[in-house]
Amino acid sequence: MAQAKYGDTVKVHYTGKLDDGTVFDASVNGDPLQFTIGSGQIIPGFEQAVVGMNPGESKTVKIPAEDAYGQRREDLVLEIEKSQLPEGLKPEVGLQLQSRQPDGRIIVLTIADISESHVTLDANHPLAGKDLTFDIQLIEII
Repeated sequence: MAQAKYGDTVKVHYTGKLDDGTVFDASVNGDPLQFTIGSGQIIPGFEQAVVGMNPGESKTVKIPAEDAYGQRREDLVLEIEKSQLPEGLKPEVGLQLQSRQPDGRIIVLTIADISESHVTLDANHPLAGKDLTFDIQLIEII
C-alpha cells in the first residue's frame, strides 16, 4: 500500500483542537480537505503529520505553535485613531477587517480593543501562539 509522501495530493478528514479540548475546526461532517503535501497550502506541522500515512489510517498529532501559525507577534498589533476606520463602520471587539498592503496582499485585522478615540488592531492569526492537536484520517492519495 502506498504511503503519503511529499508531492502527493491527498484527501484527509481532520478535527483540530486547542489544549483545553475546544474544537476550532473540523472537516468530518463535510468534504475532506484536499491538498498537495509540500506545497505550503496548509500549516507545516499538519503536512509533516500526513507524510508516511497509509489510506484509511488515523492518527492524533500535537503541533507546536512554531509549526502551526507561529508565535504571537506584538509588532503585528497597532493602535489607530477611530477616524482612520472606513466611514460608517461601527467598531466592535472581534470584528475582522481587511487591508490591502502596498504589495497587493490582503491581510486580516481583528479589532482587539476600543477606546474613546482609538482602536487596537491585531494582524496575528487567531491561532498564533497556540499549540494545536489534530485527529487526522487519510482518506486517499490521489
